[in-house]
This record gives sequence, C-alpha cells and structure tokens, in this order.
Amino acid sequence: MKNVRLTRPLILERADRLPDGAGGFSETWEALGVLWADVAPRAGRQMAAPVATVSQMSYRIMVRGAPQSSPQRPVPGQRFRDGARVFHIRAVTEAAPLAHFLICFCDEEVAA
Repeated sequence: MKNVRLTRPLILERADRLPDGAGGFSETWEALGVLWADVAPRAGRQMAAPVATVSQMSYRIMVRGAPQSSPQRPVPGQRFRDGARVFHIRAVTEAAPLAHFLICFCDEEVAA
C-alpha cells in the first residue's frame, strides 16, 4: 500500500479480569507490546451521556500485519494507548489480500 507511514508508537493492550474477592471482578489492562501505526481521523460526534457530554471520534489505525495466532495482532475488544489517549478497537481487517497491513477501526471518547 502506498502512503502508509507507521510513525506513531502505540501500546496494544488487552483487558484482564481479576476476582475482587466479593464475587465480582475488577478490570485491568495488560500491555502486549508496542506497534508502530499510521493514525487517520475519520468522523466525530458529540453525544449526551447520563453524567456528562461525550465527544466520540473514530479513527482508522493501520499497523503491520501479523499471523492470526500472534499476540501482536490486534483484535476487537483490545485497545491502543498513546500516553493518556485510549483508542478502543471495534473491528480489524486486512488492508490488502497479502495482509502486509491491518486496518483497525477504533473509537476515542473524551468527556466534553
């Protein structure tokens, strides 16, 4: 693919549920590694939430391809972290038939 510039390091994280001792669980995030990415904005909107207004922005994040069984291959439900910014992965697909790159469709939400 042309014009793919993997210039931004993002930390790939997966959710890990730990028992809280009261029959429930607490969710923590485990870092799986750093992936270099090309981050492009797509669309944004503002939503009214029960507590505050939320600004939601969607992004197309492109990373190098990885085999299906690799922990370096993003899957829906995981997230990318860039400092304090968090991009929730909603869907992942191959960018081309040879799967040299993966396209991750992500959302970032910020209280407005």
